[in-house]
Amino acid sequence: MTPAWPTSLREALAQPFATLPGMLALMARLRGQHPALVLEDEVLDYATLNALVDQVAGALQRDGLRPGDAVAICAATSLSHVAAYLGAARAGVVVAPLPPSATPAQLSVLVANAGARLLFTDSETDRAWPASDASPARIVFDGVGLATAWPDWLRGASAPTPVALGPGDPFNIIYSSGTTGVPKGIVQACGMRWAQLQRAPASGFGPDAVTLLAIPLYSNLTLTYLFSALGLGGTVVLMARFDAAAYLASAARYRATHSVLVPVQFRRLLDHPDFDRTDLFILRQKFCAGAPFDAALKAEVLRRWPGELTEYYGLTEGGGRTELQAHRHPDKLHTVGRPSAGNDVRLIDEQGRELPPHETGEIVGHSATMMKGYHGLPGPTREAEWFDASGKRFIRTGDMGRFDADGFLVLMDRRKDMLISGGFNLYPSDLEAVLLQHPDVADAAVVGVPSARWGETPVAFVVPGAGRPVTEAALCQWANERLGKSQRLADLVLVDQLPRSEVGKVLKRSLRERFDRAVP
Repeated sequence: MTPAWPTSLREALAQPFATLPGMLALMARLRGQHPALVLEDEVLDYATLNALVDQVAGALQRDGLRPGDAVAICAATSLSHVAAYLGAARAGVVVAPLPPSATPAQLSVLVANAGARLLFTDSETDRAWPASDASPARIVFDGVGLATAWPDWLRGASAPTPVALGPGDPFNIIYSSGTTGVPKGIVQACGMRWAQLQRAPASGFGPDAVTLLAIPLYSNLTLTYLFSALGLGGTVVLMARFDAAAYLASAARYRATHSVLVPVQFRRLLDHPDFDRTDLFILRQKFCAGAPFDAALKAEVLRRWPGELTEYYGLTEGGGRTELQAHRHPDKLHTVGRPSAGNDVRLIDEQGRELPPHETGEIVGHSATMMKGYHGLPGPTREAEWFDASGKRFIRTGDMGRFDADGFLVLMDRRKDMLISGGFNLYPSDLEAVLLQHPDVADAAVVGVPSARWGETPVAFVVPGAGRPVTEAALCQWANERLGKSQRLADLVLVDQLPRSEVGKVLKRSLRERFDRAVP
C-alpha cells in the first residue's frame, strides 16, 4: 500500500528520508500561492514552480533519460536554471552544475566526465560551445541559437512517471574549484541533501524565511541554502550576479531574513557608501563559508551589522563540519568554531595516526553529509578517505589545524600549502596575518617556492591599499623584522589583486606559476 503523504511540514521532516522534489510538491499543496523564487521582477509561486518542475521531469523522461543518467547545467542564474535542476531531481536524473567562467575546452572535459546526455545553457555559453559530434544535445534557456530553445523543449511534455529514490541514489555531481589541480566530480547522494534539509530549521529556515542568494548556482554553498529554503516553504530571492549596491537594495526591498556570503562579499558590502544607511535589521541570520574569514572582518561585521553571524567550515566532499556562532563567541573569532551536531572531527599526522586535539595535524571528519566519492575516480576517492581503528569512514580535508582548550578548531593552512623550509614547518597564514597588520596592505597571500638552500622558501604577494606609496623592499623588510628567523620572506611582489575562485579562495597555484624570480 502506498504510504500517505505528510500533511504538515513537521510531519514531513520527521520522516527518516524524503526527497527535495517531494518536499516541493508538499509545499505546492500547503502554500501554492506563496512566492518560492524571485529574480528581479520575475516571481514564481510554489504551485507554478512545482508545475514547471513536473514539465521538466516529463520532458527528460520523454527524451529517454532514466534515473541515474546525468545532465549538465552551465548557465547564469535564472528561474529556468532552478526549475531544470529540480525537474531533473524529480526524474531521478543526476545534475552536474558547471561554471560558465570555464573555457569551452574545460567545459567539454567536465561534460564528458559527468556523462551528461543533455546540456542546459544560456545564449552566451551556447555561442562559445565547441561544435562536436560527441557533444550532448543542448537546451538554451534564454534565446534561440544552434540549440533547442527552452520553451520549445518543454512544449508537449507529459506528466512525469513517479520515480522512487533512496538515500544512496546520486543527486548531483559538484565539481571542485580546482585551486590545486583539475576539478574532480564530487558525487552527493539524495540522503546527503535530505540530511541538510532536516538540520536547516535549527538555523531559522522555514515558511517565513526570505533568503537572499548572491553566489552562482553552480556553487555547492548556494545550492545548500537554496534547497534548504525551498524545501521548507520559504522565499528565495536570487541575484544574477553580486553587486554591493544591488544586494543592499534587494535586502531592504524584500526584507530578507537569511543570506550566505563569502568573505570578499562581506568586505565589499561594508565598504559600500550605502551600507550604514540601509536598514538590515531584519536580516537576522548571516552565514559565511567557502573561504578563510579574517577575524578582524568578523569583528567589523558584528560591530556594524545587527543580527547573528555564523561561520561554517567544511568541504563540498562533506565529512566534518564546524560552526562558529560569532555573535555568541566574540573571543573566538580566530577560530572556525566547534564541530556541528552529529559531526566527528579529528586530527591525524602524516602517517595517518590520530593525534591529541591540542597538536597540529590534518583535519578529518565524519558526518551524514559525506560524498559517495569522486565520479569515475576510485583512486582519488580512496586517497580522500581515512578510517579509524573501528573502520569508521572519514573524509580527509587536506587542511591543517588544532583544537584549543575549549574545543574550538584553529585552522593553520592547507596541507599542500604548508612549507618545509630548512626542516621547519611554516604555515602561510601565520605570515599573511603579519603582513595584514601593515596599514598599507589591503590583501596578502604567501606561497612556497623552490630554494636550493632551504628546499622551500616563502614568497609574499601583496595588494597595497588604494593610493599607498609602499615599496616591495620596504614592506618585505618590515615584515621580516616581525617574523621569526625561520619564517622570513625570501621575496615580496606587489600585485593589483590576488587571483581568486568564484567563492573567494586565493588560487595559490596560480601565484606559484606566476613567480619567475630567482631566490636563494
